[in-house]
This record gives sequence, C-alpha cells and structure tokens, in this order.
Amino acid sequence: MSHDAFSRRRRQLVLAGTSALAALPLRALAQSGYPNRPLTFICPWPAGGTADSTMRALTGEAAKVLGQTIVFENRAGASGMLGTAAMLAAKPDGYTIGQVPFSVTRFSQLGTLKYDPLKDITYIARANGQTFGIASRADGPYKSLKDVVAAAKASPGRITYSSSGVGGQTHVGMEEFAMKAGIAFNHIPYKGGSEALQALLGGHVDLLADSSSWAPLVESGKFRLLAVWGEQRLARFPDAPTLRESGFDVVVNAPNGVGAPRGLDPAIHATLRAAFRQAALSEAFKAACDRIDSPVLYLDADDYRKTIEAGYRNETRLIEALKLREKMT
Repeated sequence: MSHDAFSRRRRQLVLAGTSALAALPLRALAQSGYPNRPLTFICPWPAGGTADSTMRALTGEAAKVLGQTIVFENRAGASGMLGTAAMLAAKPDGYTIGQVPFSVTRFSQLGTLKYDPLKDITYIARANGQTFGIASRADGPYKSLKDVVAAAKASPGRITYSSSGVGGQTHVGMEEFAMKAGIAFNHIPYKGGSEALQALLGGHVDLLADSSSWAPLVESGKFRLLAVWGEQRLARFPDAPTLRESGFDVVVNAPNGVGAPRGLDPAIHATLRAAFRQAALSEAFKAACDRIDSPVLYLDADDYRKTIEAGYRNETRLIEALKLREKMT
C-alpha cells in the first residue's frame, strides 16, 4: 500500500471512530432518559381475578421506582394468550410490558400463541406463584374429593367444572387429576377466573378449578374447598388436603412473571429488572399476595428464563399424555 493510500485509510478509520464515539453520548443520553413517559402493562386476564390483583400491586410499586405511571390494561381471552400476543407484538422500546402466564410454555406448542417463549420474550422478573384448588358449593352434594371421584366413576362425564379457559393451567391440572383418578369430567371454560367463579356461585357448574379466588367464599361458608394442588396444605385452610395426599400424584404451580417483546435494549432491560426486583420484594406486594395465599417467588431474568425452559420441556410431555391437541380442536 502506498504512503498516500495508507494516509487516506488512516483518516477514514479516525473519522469513523470519531463518529462512533460522538454517537455514544447521544445513545447513553437516550437510555438515561428512560422512562420519560407512562408505560403500559398488559394483564391477559379480566379485572377482579387473582392475577389481576397481584399484578396491580406489583406494577404500582414498580411505577414508584421508575418515577412514571404504569397504565394497567386488561386484555382477556384465549386463556391469557390474547393479551400476551398483544404485548409481544408491541414495539420493544420498554413502554409496553406485561404479565407472562406460565402457560405460554404450553400454548406455543399447541399453536394458540404464535410466538416462541424461548426466543420471542424478554424476561424481566418472576414475581409470585398461585394457589390452585377445587371448590364446590357448600350446599352441593360433594363433601370431599372422595365423593367427587366416586360420582365421576359412576357417571363419567356428568360432573361439570368451570375454569379460566381451554388449555389453561386449571384445565390442565383438572385433566391431569382426572387421568390419575381414572375419571372424566365435563369441562366448561370461561374467559377468566372471575367468570368461572360466578358460574359455580350461580349453580351453573358442579365444581370450580381455579387459583384462590374461591378463598373468601370458602371462609364465608358458601363454598367448600375439596383439595389444593400445591406441595402442602394451606395454613389458612388446614382441612383441605393436597391432591398428592389424596392419592393422586399431581402438583400444579404456575408462577406469574413480567416480560417484554424481543429486542429490548439491554440498558432499558436492566432498568426494568431493577424496578421489578424492588417491587416484587416490597411489603406492599407481599401483602397483596398474602391476601390470596400466593407465595412470592421472585427470580431475576436469567433464572426466570431457566424455569420457562424447564416448563417448556415438561409441557411437551403433558401435551402428549393428556392428548391436549385433540381437546383443543
């Protein structure tokens, strides 16, 4: 290379480097100004349910940390996937985030969610778990889980139960229980836990499979809690056995988390992770979770993603075992 060509090349490199360095402060300034307007948080469940109540508490605390309003938007439907899809279709600028139902690991494989949870979601934080259970009306014929199993064996498909939607965690949990018990139910799906609860309250179904929306009605004497689905009994309802205690090896836990669309700027991601960490570990959020017997299960983004990956593999097994593809058609 000639001396002149070398000099020209050197000047080009210096100019390019100078331009890149000049751009850095602008980029940093843009990032440091985040957030400079309200955020939107999409909750994929109707107002009034357990996920709605805890996510409102969580976003309220995160908004304090961020110094911006978080507008809470309920977009229910398709067992939580309607709102999830809307969140994932948004611009990845940090201004649209939302709850990530654990069932994304299932619905993505069933085709209901046209996104890949292993590639298309920026995970921010896992927040809390859910307490699931089976409830009946207190004035109904079923006094125990044993009564339900006996009646279902005598009349397969006659006993109805409501849930928050086809393929959702409560539907799958009930079907897994039914498979282990050798019985069949008649599933009546609704758009969310609140509607499913009203169906039992109104006498339109025999049983309710839901997270702890049933708790106040159990305490008031209108509902009877037949079983819970966790690893152990609830201190609040010590007389209700677990499914495992009752002889059916089924444990269901579907943690709630927060995510954003794929492609989020790393600096914005870090800001959101820090805000939701503080929110998830706040006393206000814990109090909201305690009201519905929901354990705080905070995990930062990396560990949260690992639980999603493990859940995805487990759902592959469940989809085949429960023949969920056939039940979705």
